[in-house]
Amino acid sequence: MKGFREFLLRGNVVDLAVAVVIGAAFTNIINAFVKGIINPIIGLFGTKDLASYRSCLKGPCTLAADGSVSSGVFILWGEVLSAVVQFVITAAVVYFVFVLPMLHFMAKRKTAQEEVLEAEEKEVVLLTEIRDALVRRG
Repeated sequence: MKGFREFLLRGNVVDLAVAVVIGAAFTNIINAFVKGIINPIIGLFGTKDLASYRSCLKGPCTLAADGSVSSGVFILWGEVLSAVVQFVITAAVVYFVFVLPMLHFMAKRKTAQEEVLEAEEKEVVLLTEIRDALVRRG
């Protein structure tokens, strides 16, 4: 029981839980963006919703008035296309909003750390030269 408690209280478990919750909330935002903005823009070239694109696979395909299938077999390729568009948008937002700025921040931080290390190395060299000069003096 003690080991399990320690496992739960480790920082990475809490971080993972927070990431899952934030990810779920972020997914809702992306879904709304795709349904509210992207699908209508694509709808300018055809239907109002990508998910409504389908092809008849077998039999006489007919739809009921409410849009449900009354006979035949449909391939719902519009739903797959909609999911792909949503994935690409999600990946782009994650990359451009989170990953790219973090890489930029880390590069700046690394440069600052390198400058500090160079200064420390120069200081060591200078102190060594001073020591050697004092030893030669006497």
